[in-house]
Amino acid sequence: MIQPATVSMAKDVNILFDELEAVNSPCKDDDSLLHPGNLTSTSDDASRLEAGGETVPEKHKSNGLYFRDGKCRIDYILVYRKSNPQTEKREVFERNIRAEGLQMEKESSLINSDIIFVKLHAPWEVLGRYAEQMNVRMPFRRKIYYLPRRYKFMSRIDKQISRFRRWLPKKPMRLDKETLPDLEENDCYTAPFSQQRIHHFIIHNKDTFFNNATRSRIVHHILQRIKYEEGKNKIGLNRLLTNGSYEAAFPLHEGSYRSKNSIRTHGAENHRHLLYECWASWGVWYKYQPLDLVRRYFGEKIGLYFAWLGWYTGMLFPAAFIGLFVFLYGVITLDHCQVSKEVCQATDIIMCPVCDKYCPFMRLSDSCVYAKVTHLFDNGATVFFAVFMAVWATVFLEFWKRRRAVIAYDWDLIDWEEEEEEIRPQFEAKYSKKERMNPISGKPEPYQAFADKCSRLIVSASGIFFMICVVIAAVFGIVIYRVVTVSTFAAFKWALIRNNSQVATTGTAVCINFCIIMLLNVLYEKVALLLTNLEQPRTESEWENSFTLKMFLFQFVNLNSSTFYIAFFLGRFTGHPGAYLRLINRWRLEECHPSGCLIDLCMQMGIIMVLKQTWNNFMELGYPLIQNWWTRRKVRQERGPERKISFPQWEKDYNLQPMNAYGLFDEYLEMILQFGFTTIFVAAFPLAPLLALLNNIIEIRLDAYKFVTQWRRPLASRAKDIGIWYGILEGIGILSVITNAFVIAITSDFIPRLVYAYKYGPCAGQGEAGQKCMVGYVNASLSVFRISDFENRSEPESDGSEFSGTPLKYCRYRDYRDPPHSLVPYGYTLQFWHVLAARLAFIIVFEHLVFCIKHLISYLIPDLPKDLRDRMRREKYLIQEMMYEAELERLQKERKERKKNGKAHHNEWP
Repeated sequence: MIQPATVSMAKDVNILFDELEAVNSPCKDDDSLLHPGNLTSTSDDASRLEAGGETVPEKHKSNGLYFRDGKCRIDYILVYRKSNPQTEKREVFERNIRAEGLQMEKESSLINSDIIFVKLHAPWEVLGRYAEQMNVRMPFRRKIYYLPRRYKFMSRIDKQISRFRRWLPKKPMRLDKETLPDLEENDCYTAPFSQQRIHHFIIHNKDTFFNNATRSRIVHHILQRIKYEEGKNKIGLNRLLTNGSYEAAFPLHEGSYRSKNSIRTHGAENHRHLLYECWASWGVWYKYQPLDLVRRYFGEKIGLYFAWLGWYTGMLFPAAFIGLFVFLYGVITLDHCQVSKEVCQATDIIMCPVCDKYCPFMRLSDSCVYAKVTHLFDNGATVFFAVFMAVWATVFLEFWKRRRAVIAYDWDLIDWEEEEEEIRPQFEAKYSKKERMNPISGKPEPYQAFADKCSRLIVSASGIFFMICVVIAAVFGIVIYRVVTVSTFAAFKWALIRNNSQVATTGTAVCINFCIIMLLNVLYEKVALLLTNLEQPRTESEWENSFTLKMFLFQFVNLNSSTFYIAFFLGRFTGHPGAYLRLINRWRLEECHPSGCLIDLCMQMGIIMVLKQTWNNFMELGYPLIQNWWTRRKVRQERGPERKISFPQWEKDYNLQPMNAYGLFDEYLEMILQFGFTTIFVAAFPLAPLLALLNNIIEIRLDAYKFVTQWRRPLASRAKDIGIWYGILEGIGILSVITNAFVIAITSDFIPRLVYAYKYGPCAGQGEAGQKCMVGYVNASLSVFRISDFENRSEPESDGSEFSGTPLKYCRYRDYRDPPHSLVPYGYTLQFWHVLAARLAFIIVFEHLVFCIKHLISYLIPDLPKDLRDRMRREKYLIQEMMYEAELERLQKERKERKKNGKAHHNEWP
C-alpha cells in the first residue's frame, strides 16, 4: 500500500516534472476554472433542481445549448432545408438515429423558416456503449509519480528558491494566476472505458463524466455508421452532406466568447470565453498557450498543431538571435571591409555595360552601396550561420520528437492507436462490384486491381510532371521579362530608374513572380484534388497523405523555382563580352550586378517572405471576418426594423464560417513552406528566421482568434503526431544542407576571397586571412576586355568619352579570363581553376561535415526522454497493482455482503 507521505510527495513531484518537461500550460482545462454560476456544461444542475422540486433554470432553455426542457444538452447539430428534395433519405436516417438511442429535437430558424436545425443528444447508456467500442480513455485513479534520485536534489533546490520567490521577478511568459484562481492539476490515471469495470472510474456525475468534445465525437462516430437507405453501402453522414441532404453538421460552441463581466472578478462564462481571454486575445500574445484547454475544447489533433507551432516558434528565438547577430556583425565590420573599400574607391575602373546598346559604361565605384549591402549578408560569419542552421533544423526535429512524446504521455496518447479506418465512399462506389475478403476482419470489401491502381498512379504522376513543367515555363517567362526589361529600364527617361536598372528589374520581376505564384496556387489546388481523386485512395488517411504530398510539391516548386534560378543560374552562363550566350539567339542573358548576385537573392527572399506571410495572414483572418460581417448584414436586412432578437447558440454557430475542407492542411502548409524559406537559403538571407519569428508570434494568435471566434467548432479528433508533415520537415532539413553549401560556394564570394587570401594576395603562403590579405582582391577578380571586340548588336551607344574625355579602349567585367593580348585571348586563367576546385572541395567538405553532425545529434538525442520512460514503466506497474487491489477489494466487499445476507436470512428462518 502507498503511504500518505508518498502521496503528498508525489504531488510536489508532479509539479516539478511539469516545470522540467514544460508540458502543462499555465491555463488548465479544469471545470473549476469556470464561474460556478455560469457553467454551461453542467446539465446535472437541471436534474438536481428537478429532484428538489425546483424549476429548470430559464437560461438552459434559452441559451441554445439544451433541449426545450432545459435538461438534455445538445451534443450535435444537423442543418437542412425543407425545400430540399432528399426527404426520404433524411427520414430513414433520422429514424435510424432514434433507433440507436439518440434523442432528437427540431427547431426552425428565426431568420429563414426554410432552414431546420436538428438537435441531437446522447443519453448515458449510448455514451457508455460507444465509448467502450471507441476505447475512449477516462480517469479512474489519481496519479502517483515515481521520483528519480536526481530530482530529490532538484526538489530541495526548488524549495530553497521558493523562499525567495517574492523577491524574483514574475515570469513574463506565464499567465497571471490571479486570473485563474482555481487552477488545479489534472493528475489522474486513465484507461479505456469499460461498462463492466465502471466501478473503477471516477464518476462524480454521469452527466459531466464525458466532456462536451468527447460527447460530440461519440455522436459523430454514430452518425457515420447509420444507414440512410436499405443498402450495405448507403451509410454515413458524410454522404448525406455530399449529396445535399443536409447542409451542415457541427458541434456547438459553449456559449459566447465575450462577457460583460471581467474574468478576474466573475470568472469565465464557459470554456470558449476562457480560451478567448487567455489564448485568443491579443493582449496575451507573449504568454504561453493553454494547450490542455485547447486539447479539451478542440481535440488532440488541433492541440498538437498548436503545440508544434508553439515549439517551432520557441525554437526560432535562438535562430533569429544568431541571424540578427550575423547581420549586425556585417554592420559593425562594414567600415573595415577591404573589398567594399576598394569598390567604393575604384573610380578609375570602368565596367562593361550589363546589357546591349542602351546600358552605358559605369564606374565600379557607382556600385559602392550595393557592395556594402552585400557585405551585410555575405561576411565571415555566414558560413558559421549556415552550419548552425543545418544543426538547428536537426535539433528542432529531434527535440520535437521528445516534446511530442511528453505531450502524448500527458494527453494519454501513448497507447492509443487509430482504429481501422473505414473505406472511402467514393472507393466503395467505384469498386463495389469487385470484392475480396479483408484479412483482418474477415468480411468482404471492395477491391482495386493492381493493374488499375498502377495505371491511375502513372496518369497522376504524368499530371504532376506536367504541372512542374508549367512552373518551369513560368520561371522561363520571368527570365525573358528580366532580360528584356533591363534594356528598357536602361533607356528610361528617369535618371533614378536608368541608373538602377538592374535593381528595378529585380524588384518588378519579384512582384510579378509573386502574383504568378498566387494565381498558380489556385490552379494547383484544383489539379491536386483532381489527381488525388483520380487515384481512388482506399481510406481517408491515404487520400489525405496523397493530396498533401501533391500540394506541398506543387507549392514548394512554385514558390522556390525562381529563387533557385537566381541563386544558381543567374549570371553563371552568360559568356563574356564579345561572345555572349543568348536566349533563342536573340536576347542576351542577364548578368549579375558588379557587386555580385547575392543582392538579387536577398531581394527575392525578402520580398517573397514579407508578401507571402502578409497575404496569408490577411486571408486567414480578413476573409472570415468579411464573410461573417456580410452574413450578419444579411441577417439584419432580413430581420427588418424589428427589435433585436436573441439568437440561440445553434443559429449563431450556423452563421459562422465552417472549418477548411482539408482540415489543418492550409495551416501546416503555410508553416512548412516558411520553414523551407528559413532553412534552405538562410546563408543568403540571415534575417529569415527573425521574419519567421515575428510572423509566427502573430500567427499563433491569428489562428487562435480564428478558431475561437470566426469558425464553427470543429469536431474534436485524436492524433498522436503531426503525421506526414514530419517526414516533409526532415526532407527540407536535408535539402537545406545541400542548398546552403551551394549558396556559399557558388552564389557568394566567400570562396574566391578565401583563395585570393591564401594563394594570390599579399599574405600568400603565410597562413593568414585578415583584411590586410584582401588588398587588391577587387582588381584580381576583374578581367579586361577590348571594346573594339564587341559584337555589333551588343556594342553600346556611348563610347565612354564622358569618363576621360576620350573614347575608352578597355573595360572590366567579373570573371577570371586572360587579357585580349595574351596567347589565348579571353581564356580561363589558373586562378579560375583554383577557385572552381576550392568551390567543389568546400561543397563536399561542408555537406559531409554537417551531415555527420546531424547524424551524431540524432544518435545522441533519444526520441523518448529517459525520465519519461521511467515514469511510464513505473505507472504501468502501479496501474496493474491498483487494478488488482480494486478488484480484490470489490470481491471482498461482495463476499461480506453475501455472508451478511446469509446470516440475516438464517436468523429469519422459523
